[in-house]
Amino acid sequence: MQSAEPEVILLWPKGVPESNGITEPEVTENERISNISIPSMRFYPADPSKNTGVTILICPGGGYIREAAVHEGTQFGEWLSKQGINAFILKYRLPNKHAYIPLKDAQQAMQIIRSRSAEWKLNPSKIGVSGFSAGGHLASTLGTHFDKSNRPDFMILFYPVVSMQESVTHAGSRENLLGLGYRKDSVNYYSNELQVTKDTPPTLLFLSGDDGSVPPQNSIDFYLALQKFKVPASMYIFPEGGHGWGFHETFRYHETWKGLYIDWLKERKIL
Repeated sequence: MQSAEPEVILLWPKGVPESNGITEPEVTENERISNISIPSMRFYPADPSKNTGVTILICPGGGYIREAAVHEGTQFGEWLSKQGINAFILKYRLPNKHAYIPLKDAQQAMQIIRSRSAEWKLNPSKIGVSGFSAGGHLASTLGTHFDKSNRPDFMILFYPVVSMQESVTHAGSRENLLGLGYRKDSVNYYSNELQVTKDTPPTLLFLSGDDGSVPPQNSIDFYLALQKFKVPASMYIFPEGGHGWGFHETFRYHETWKGLYIDWLKERKIL
C-alpha cells in the first residue's frame, strides 16, 4: 500500500500544444478512463530503503479508446515501487485518429523524467518503458521513434500491438489511432517492427499463445526484427491466458512473469 497519494505531474502545464478533438468530459468506469484530453503521469517512487534508481514509464492499454488504469497501471506501479523501482504511470491523450498525439505525450513524459532525475533520485541512464496491448504499441513506438532526450533505455512489453499491417494488427487500435482513411506511409511508420534499428533499446516481451485479441505475430515479428539488428531481446510465450491479464493474480503465470521480469532486469545489469 502507498502511504500517500502519488504525485501527479502534468505533461503540458501551460496547456496541450494541440487538441485531440475530444470535448466530452473525462470518464472513469470499470477502472478504465475514457475521453482523455489532458495528459499527466502519476509518480510511484521506489521504497526509499530499496531505491535502485531504476525507473519505468508505464503505458496502460485499452485499444487507444480508453486506458486500463488499475490492472495495467496502479497495481503495476505499486508492485514496482516495492521492488526498489520507480514507476510513472502515463495517462496519455487518446488519439481520436490523431496518430502522433500519444507518441508526443510519451516523448514528453520521458523527457520530463530524465530532466528531473536528480530531483527524484533516479538513474538517468536506467529509465525504461513498459506497455500493455495498445499501450505496448505506444511503448514500442517510443522505443523506435526517439531522439537523445527521450530514448528509453529498455522496453518491457506485455501482449503488445506492434504492427499496423492489416493482416497482423488489432483492428480497433489501428482505427482509433489512424482512422479509416489511413495512408500506407502512416501504416508503415506506426508498424514498429519495420522501424527497428541497431539503436532500438533492449526488449523483453510477454504474451500468451492463445491471445485471441492481439495476434502473437505482433510480438514474434518484433522479436525477429530485434534479432536482425542484434538488439538484445527475450520473449516468453505462455501457453494460455488470453489477452489483457496485466496484474490480475488469477492469471496462471502471474508469479512466473514477475520473477522473469526481475531476472531479466538483473541479467541486463539494469537492476
